[in-house]
Amino acid sequence: MLGVSPEVYTCDPMSLIPALQNYVSRAPLGEFEQSDWITLHSDLMSYVADYLIQKHGARWNIAQDSTTPRGYRYVIEATGRDGQTRRIDPADVVMKEFSSLPVDITRMLASAELTLRLASQAADGE
Repeated sequence: MLGVSPEVYTCDPMSLIPALQNYVSRAPLGEFEQSDWITLHSDLMSYVADYLIQKHGARWNIAQDSTTPRGYRYVIEATGRDGQTRRIDPADVVMKEFSSLPVDITRMLASAELTLRLASQAADGE
């Protein structure tokens, strides 16, 4: 996995950040075809989900969504620092990051953590 052993990654999912950042920073995004974007989106979506599951004990769940053909979507659910359970769609997290190129893996993960209230904001004073 980009030069990070499964054992190291399992103990610390953050260990993949430098290698993943190097990978996306060197990728010729300007030359990507649709299939390349889909592959990168899937890879990053998987990482966001797995990171949240391993680091914060999040879990996959199903959310009803009448805007999708199947009527639901898969989401990551976690209990925030305030005790509230929230959900995010990892696909949305990655798409938000794609709208702010260049891709920044740390920013993408922090955005997910803040949305789920798994980390405090600077204004929170914690």
